[in-house]
Amino acid sequence: MSAPGHTPTRQLALPLDLPQAFRGELLADPSNATARAWLARHEAWPAGRLAVFGPEGVGKSHLLRRVAAERGWRLLQGPLLRGVPEPAPSVLDDADCVAEETALFHLINACAAQGLPLLLAGRAPPARWPVALPDLRSRLRATTAAGIGEPSDALLATLLARHFAERQLRVPEAVQDWLLARLPREAAAIAAAAARLDRAALAAGGAVTRALARAALADWPGFEPLDDVSMESGEAGSLDTPALL
Repeated sequence: MSAPGHTPTRQLALPLDLPQAFRGELLADPSNATARAWLARHEAWPAGRLAVFGPEGVGKSHLLRRVAAERGWRLLQGPLLRGVPEPAPSVLDDADCVAEETALFHLINACAAQGLPLLLAGRAPPARWPVALPDLRSRLRATTAAGIGEPSDALLATLLARHFAERQLRVPEAVQDWLLARLPREAAAIAAAAARLDRAALAAGGAVTRALARAALADWPGFEPLDDVSMESGEAGSLDTPALL
């Protein structure tokens, strides 16, 4: 968390045009079971406040947007939070890197005073956020926190298949498995890969193959050329390979 007046920056780990999030429903998974259980009963949040935490790419932002849309709560962004926010049911993404600590302090106090729900998200539990204001530190330590872990293999496979289905892309299961073995374990990266492959398939006028995927994702780690040429050549068949008898 930055000092007042300083807007922190967040760096993407991948050189790509990541979409904000997968727009479908929040899929049930062991990695988000605790957070889903708490979100289902916001009336029971101690002091009306909950924080969800986890590493980049596990779906925190998607979760907050879903909650805001479904319940009509205000959606705020930590790096833009300044001044004295008006009290209202709110969700605050990137709450661990707010522009002004005093703004977060005022938001917490205002929501608590009027009995309004406040949902926060950050990379670590709020008790570990590096804040300078002692009063804010005590509020954060008193905030109930629910962690979100890395998505399971099953969830990532479901996300990839859904993105392909939404784009009406027919991708063989073997190619999807090959992609999942190389893609980052992040929902946003899965979405970005599907978007790139859709554009590449339209441009090529063909199916999504490993060769096409390798070319479309050539600037991503794990898609360097020629690490499994023999498998790729077999995908389309080879006139030079004699038939097995």
